[in-house]
Amino acid sequence: MTDREHDEMMARYFADMERQSRERLASAADLIAKFTALAASKGVTLNPESFKYIQTTGVIAKAQGITRALLGPIPTERDGLLPFHEITRRFPSSPQSEGCFAGPHFILMAHPCYRRGMHPVNNWAPRFIALFWQFDGPGIEKYIALDEDRVRIDIDGRDYFEADTWFGAPFDRDIRNIRPGIAKLRPPLDLESRHISFFFADAYCLDIKWSESDGIKSFQALEMKTENVRIKAGGLSYFPARYLHAEFDLAANCFRHFDGAIQLFTEEEYFHRRDADFNMPMKNPAHVKARSHKVFKINGPLKTEDWVEFCCHFYTANPLTFEYFSGEYPKSITEALNRIKEVAP
Repeated sequence: MTDREHDEMMARYFADMERQSRERLASAADLIAKFTALAASKGVTLNPESFKYIQTTGVIAKAQGITRALLGPIPTERDGLLPFHEITRRFPSSPQSEGCFAGPHFILMAHPCYRRGMHPVNNWAPRFIALFWQFDGPGIEKYIALDEDRVRIDIDGRDYFEADTWFGAPFDRDIRNIRPGIAKLRPPLDLESRHISFFFADAYCLDIKWSESDGIKSFQALEMKTENVRIKAGGLSYFPARYLHAEFDLAANCFRHFDGAIQLFTEEEYFHRRDADFNMPMKNPAHVKARSHKVFKINGPLKTEDWVEFCCHFYTANPLTFEYFSGEYPKSITEALNRIKEVAP
């Protein structure tokens, strides 16, 4: 296919998507009118531009703060997270619709950071949301960040489915054996950017830090993306990084706390931080500290195997996580990299 043929094909595709969107919104005119009135009763003003049809999600109503206005008063953690079980008490969570809380007139959704590429129009990235929705047990308290400015209104609509590059001590399944220190993992440095994008989900590096104090071993991980991955927040462009934090109780021999956040770096901060490590803020007078938005939290006893699975799926499609926990890439990635090396000039 020539470049021209490709461009023409993509133009036809986007035109078809736009046509589908117009038709779906037109057929949902009565639904949109009823929801507009409902939102107005909650103090949220909507207009025709507030509604959009997204093939992966459904008919969406967008307005700043619409989710909290519809949800009503709810206990909120200091970090801004909402109690999962309190939301499900008001809006039952369907096992078949992970990432969603369905009410009689609208559906609340998890934060867009859980979508593929952290882009709001995409479907959920495998498989963190599914694991988080299903995870429960005695003493477990879950907290989640929601899509604050968007809700889905077509509640009956269909769901859409679809080792030489790192340093630091290796992981040990017995957390008590892990020594305090840092690790940094990167894709093979001789890969082209297109291969890093495809096989490593645009991961630039994965930084790990373990520390220990007063019988608690703490874990931190930060995934930095390549410089072509940016998101908009507050009208500004940032470099997003996914951050994990956990606390392991040495006496109880289990994790007692686990949370995740999205950190946003300015361009200057990003280039200062990505080739450094977790000790950088202490060494560097610039003290790079990104804007952070917490997106989930679990308090209570958490087994190591469950924690590892959550970590791998939070950093979805990033083989560096798999490499850290197992000491090697997934077999499919190793085979693909070997084929690339065989044909390289």
